[in-house]
Amino acid sequence: MTDTLNPADLWPTPPGGHPAAPEPQRWVWAAMEPAERRLRMRELDGWVAWVRTTFELHNTIPHCWYRHSAVVEHLTALYVGWIRIYAGDEAPGRELAEADWINTLHAFVPRLKLPACATGTHQEPPPLVPPRAGSDEAFETWLTLADTNTAAAVHPAAGELARREAEANAPL
Repeated sequence: MTDTLNPADLWPTPPGGHPAAPEPQRWVWAAMEPAERRLRMRELDGWVAWVRTTFELHNTIPHCWYRHSAVVEHLTALYVGWIRIYAGDEAPGRELAEADWINTLHAFVPRLKLPACATGTHQEPPPLVPPRAGSDEAFETWLTLADTNTAAAVHPAAGELARREAEANAPL
């Protein structure tokens, strides 16, 4: 029986009865075809339901999380990292990878909260402010003329590097 709150139960079961873990990969929503995007979003939705319950984040991650692109990106990063850690090969030197992932999850919690939607009623994100007329030209001018973009390369520790080189090349 499939448990929708257990992500491992969402993975397809090949002949032989053992679930096949998905291959670790990168997810770039804009680069996916619409059919793949819908499939991946359903997969992410199942995992988010599990995370909300398992880590008691049901009051943190609102039900409308999928309508907020920043939250989708954060949850996607957490999910893909979770797959790599829990379903991928063990990497040497990563004995605490699972604990690191849990720490990362808790570090992301402030970014998953949406105070406007905390009451259970979705609030649309604020509209994007359109760029001012001429802003592209102003950016190009800045790239071409600003001191930060045109100054010669100088290492911040150039004096120290020169001193060490002089010491290393000093006559005996």
